[in-house]
Amino acid sequence: MIKIAPSILSADFSRLGEQILETKNAGAEYLHIDVMDGIFVPNISFGAPVYKCIRKLSDQFFDVHLMIVDPMRYVDDFVKAGADNITIHHEACANQIETLQYIKSKGIKASISIKPKTDPQVLRNYLPYVDMILIMSVEPGFGGQSFIPSATESTKTAYMLVKESGRDIDIEVDGGLSAKNVDLVTSVGANVIVAGSAVFGAPDMAAAVADIRAAGDKTYLKAL
Repeated sequence: MIKIAPSILSADFSRLGEQILETKNAGAEYLHIDVMDGIFVPNISFGAPVYKCIRKLSDQFFDVHLMIVDPMRYVDDFVKAGADNITIHHEACANQIETLQYIKSKGIKASISIKPKTDPQVLRNYLPYVDMILIMSVEPGFGGQSFIPSATESTKTAYMLVKESGRDIDIEVDGGLSAKNVDLVTSVGANVIVAGSAVFGAPDMAAAVADIRAAGDKTYLKAL
């Protein structure tokens, strides 16, 4: 019922290709790709040329998360690099709906994300334009952070807004999740789980993916 999206931000970049194949063989449907500009978040990651290189390694769903200001500037680059979905941040620009519509016009999925302190009610305005909502359960910019408890309520609110809309919109949560606490968000509606260190830092990647999936599927929507 849920989908697992390992975040390559936590990968060993000296073994990136090998580890991507490990996630695929482990059954992870998505690959979460964080793009940071050092402005919207205090860190810099990698751009479209890197992701274009890894696109040929896997047929997983490439879930590109743009943590950058004015993301419209780079939509074409990431579409050409092989993105299946592009997520932009509510807080990162003033032309969010225009950007989402432009992403959709390229024949791929478009999503909106909010930071932990953002009121999830703002998501209501985006429901006609998105395929997925991404709830950040850590402050964006760095891997390895602990889950912020308020993200549970934000996830629940997002799910209720989607249900009210009648649209088929995925709810993704990113930050500090593992098999030990994934129930905090799957039980209130999350069905796409981003996991970084919980997957790439595990001694057995396949077992980590399986454990997260089992815990998530067992608790999906149980608290609603």
